[in-house]
Amino acid sequence: MGWIEYASAFATFFLTHSLPVRPPLRPWLQARLGQAGFTLSYSSLSLAVLAWLLSASGRAPYVHLWDWAPWQNMAVLAAMLPVCLLLALAIGRPNPFSVGGARNADYNPDRPGIARLTRHPLLFALALWAAAHILPNGDLAHVILFGAFAIFALAGGWLVDRRKRRASPSSWGELEARRRAASFFPSPGSWVNVVLRGAFGVGIYASIIWLHPWLFGVDPLQ
Repeated sequence: MGWIEYASAFATFFLTHSLPVRPPLRPWLQARLGQAGFTLSYSSLSLAVLAWLLSASGRAPYVHLWDWAPWQNMAVLAAMLPVCLLLALAIGRPNPFSVGGARNADYNPDRPGIARLTRHPLLFALALWAAAHILPNGDLAHVILFGAFAIFALAGGWLVDRRKRRASPSSWGELEARRRAASFFPSPGSWVNVVLRGAFGVGIYASIIWLHPWLFGVDPLQ
């Protein structure tokens, strides 16, 4: 029964992350819920299904693949700091290339910010988080879980690129060319904003370490 629940949670996760955001379902839902209502409902549903999937992975039958070693926790701790910084620097920033962009009309192609590092900073953060968590979780259910998340994130970036290129090939091509031509470390519009976002990222990192034992039953520092 554990594998059945696990497979059901996985299927529900992928269905809820594909069907509601595709036409004609998305426009239909937005017309009835409004943009804010759709965003809130979709986010709540996504979090609920994610929580179910994570808990179902813990109830799946344990199939040992490799032993745990302390260095694996250290590797995850090292990877999670850039993950948190990527999230802090990307959330709420203009990014016409990927998901999660806000105020895209304000995007400056000569100062792409974190988008100069990667067009998909949120998806890259998800892939890095998932790949790192494979190391200390050497059982079949968790390897499938985190491996699928990593593949999902990497494939998601490719799919977003393909969709945006098809929608407006000339505009996308010009933006991409200017993004690549920009300095790899462009001078930010506001150093204060960069420092605040960096501090926010470190705060997220510290909060995750502190809350991890209560949320997931594992102390990453132990």
